[in-house]
Amino acid sequence: LERRLDEFGKRVAWIVIALAIGLLAMGLATRGVDDFRVLFLFAVVLAVAAVPESLPAVLTLAFALGVERMAARNAIVRRLSAVEALGSVTVIATDKTGTLTENEMRVDRLDSPDAEETLRAMMLANDADLDSGVGEPMETGLLRFAAGQGGDPTALRSRHPRVDERPFDAEWKFMRATVETDDGTTSYLKGAPETILSRCVLSDAEVAQWSEKIDDYAAQGFRTLAFAKRPGQFESDLEWLGLALLWDPPRPEVPDAIAKAAAAGVRVIMVTGDHPATAKAVAEQVGIRCERVLTGDQFDSMDSTRRTEEIRNCDVFARVTSAHKLEIVNALRADDEAVAMTGDGVNDAPALKAADVGIAMGIRGSDVSREVADLVLLDDNFATLVAAIEEGRSIYENVQKFIRTLFSTNLSETILIAVGALIVFGLGAAGDELRLPLAAVQILWVNLLTDSLPALALATDRNPGAMGQPPRPASAPLLDRASLRFVVIVGVLGGIVGLGLLGGLPQLAHSTQSTQTVVFCFLVFVQLSFVLPARRVHWRTPFNWLVVAAIALSAAAQFLVLLVPAMSTALQTVPLTLSQAIWVAVATLVCWLLAEVTVLQSRRSALRSASA
Repeated sequence: LERRLDEFGKRVAWIVIALAIGLLAMGLATRGVDDFRVLFLFAVVLAVAAVPESLPAVLTLAFALGVERMAARNAIVRRLSAVEALGSVTVIATDKTGTLTENEMRVDRLDSPDAEETLRAMMLANDADLDSGVGEPMETGLLRFAAGQGGDPTALRSRHPRVDERPFDAEWKFMRATVETDDGTTSYLKGAPETILSRCVLSDAEVAQWSEKIDDYAAQGFRTLAFAKRPGQFESDLEWLGLALLWDPPRPEVPDAIAKAAAAGVRVIMVTGDHPATAKAVAEQVGIRCERVLTGDQFDSMDSTRRTEEIRNCDVFARVTSAHKLEIVNALRADDEAVAMTGDGVNDAPALKAADVGIAMGIRGSDVSREVADLVLLDDNFATLVAAIEEGRSIYENVQKFIRTLFSTNLSETILIAVGALIVFGLGAAGDELRLPLAAVQILWVNLLTDSLPALALATDRNPGAMGQPPRPASAPLLDRASLRFVVIVGVLGGIVGLGLLGGLPQLAHSTQSTQTVVFCFLVFVQLSFVLPARRVHWRTPFNWLVVAAIALSAAAQFLVLLVPAMSTALQTVPLTLSQAIWVAVATLVCWLLAEVTVLQSRRSALRSASA
């Protein structure tokens, strides 16, 4: 958006400069140098009228209000550029645990040949602390279960202090805690079932039996955790202790959020380190399409072409590492997708950085992940991410509304002033009083009223229809076809009607100054009226009392110009007669109705295109 606005602004600047210099040159050629001061001032003011000088202020306000609304919905924006990028997101790559689920790991039961020793492993190979509440949700859940079974983690750790350890890492998928016992040292291991199973001394039949159990539990949606031990400080030839079955229920609001994202044209894929069957079960519960699950090992065995094809078609990835996440993000972006990626660990930082919108978890996220992220979810909730995308789209649509309003009104104003000035230059003789279509101070007043309060109020609009549309391509033009059509038709319409008043009223015996006052009032009121249809080019927008109040205040200020002598003198107006007031009202009403017809036709065309 910043790049497109910069390019557009430069084009507008050159066009306006050329127009101002052209009018000044023509004025000097027809009027002579005696009127140079008036002509130069008029050219400068015309440039001010044509240039959208309030655009930076409105953009800043629109983004600031959007960021505030996101914060109220537990999404903290760290980089403003992410706000626009959210509106273009086509793919969300999300973790499972804590984002799609409640992250409340509750141990449902144990499947173990030695439950007492498994409980011991559960408490010793664990870094959480029940007393302080510090620790990963899964490890805290394990301690709660052990305590519920009569165990005392604090006392047990006091009797068997840890002498060595290997922390958990996604690369080796287990942790080891070596503790002192009466018989020396013993190592307790906890980790992914298939990893622990491969390090245990079991017969082929036993391995097959436990592998079948693991798959069955995962298919039911349980997350399984395996335990093993061996005297000494070893990580192989272990004694198998059994499984803990953990249940992390999906968040109740996630299915609706995923359905909302799908309706908005946003694809949701799950990228998790969990068991494939668990990932599939959770995906089916929350509404993610899951025809098949691709694991990290399968991913590694493919060539680059096959990987790209699988990433394009598969929506659930399990047993993946951080390196896999980075490759998935890069492949999606290379396929012209705008990617939002969630992550919480230190190793997720490269993928978060590579994504168009990196999203860190506020509760369980690491400092590193939050530092590189564009957005932080305070509640770690997928529904919050979808809400942030909705806000991002709404913010961009509000910017579009302002641009439609500003450019359509500036176009009508420029046409009226430029063509009117050319007529004056062509008809006037040197030495006659120079009476331009509008005085310089009147042009500035028009801009002050129409480009300030009403334009700023548009930044507060809500746009529920935004999520019913497909994502906006990042390469989309600043104004789409419907918006450009509105700007041209409405702008030209306002300019032509204004020129009609400028040329027609003197033919009906109205004085030059009263004609100028009528045109001045028409320009103010018609530009205020264009704010309303500009809000509804794409869909019906809910009533916004701030927009109506801004229009009413601006209109009241214009009435004060006509009623207060000091303001009337300053803005060079004269009192209007009843017939002149009727001309202003009728001309404004006609332009407003035709603008509404233009909007209605645009929406009908969009509906026909969508149905086709």
